[in-house]
Amino acid sequence: MPILGVNIDHIATLRQARGGVEPDPVLAARVCEAAGCDSIVAHLREDRRHMNDRDLYLLRKTVRTRLNMEMSVAKDIVAVALDLVPDQATLVPERRQELTTEGGLDCVKYGKQITSVTAKLQDQGTVVSLFIDPSNRQVKAARDTGAEFIELHTGEYSNAVGARARKAELRKLEAATAYAVSLGLRVNAGHGLNYVNVRDVAGIKGMEELNIGHSIISRAVFAGLDKAVREMIALIR
Repeated sequence: MPILGVNIDHIATLRQARGGVEPDPVLAARVCEAAGCDSIVAHLREDRRHMNDRDLYLLRKTVRTRLNMEMSVAKDIVAVALDLVPDQATLVPERRQELTTEGGLDCVKYGKQITSVTAKLQDQGTVVSLFIDPSNRQVKAARDTGAEFIELHTGEYSNAVGARARKAELRKLEAATAYAVSLGLRVNAGHGLNYVNVRDVAGIKGMEELNIGHSIISRAVFAGLDKAVREMIALIR
């Protein structure tokens, strides 16, 4: 059965809304771990719009499970990752204008650059995952970079309207997972998953970890962070 990684970016987004120190994403990570999550996910964006360098270094010192750093392949971000040495780095595409990551990394177009960054991270002892769309072309290109993991972008599945459309997107995720496993890749998934739609993705054979942020933090506003994490773990397992 899959495990749960909690993305704490939205805690930092709330902090940045007032420019102060609360709420503290490092404390949020401790609460999530105490509730039973299996990894902490934090995206260090090029514009530092939510998580900042200090957050990541404090997380590296305090996270007891695994620290999964989401990152672009920009030189300054790669430099931080090489110094920080997170347990895992998930390479994602990044545009300054976007509110959230809008799609998967293009491993076909940028394969050479991704391969280079992947090798540098692996040399430091960091496991590398590539956030990609669920297509065989991208899965194969991801395998060719030398990364150990892929994370399938579940945005189209999460945004699908109606049972038929949602089922069609689920089939794409299932097929991409099966193909990736056949190539020797390990598979995670994330983006837009919530308390309503997570079970079917958790049930995909070969799925190892689901990385979820916005839905858990939104639920935490009403139920508390500890309870929100525990409820998501119960649905996944």
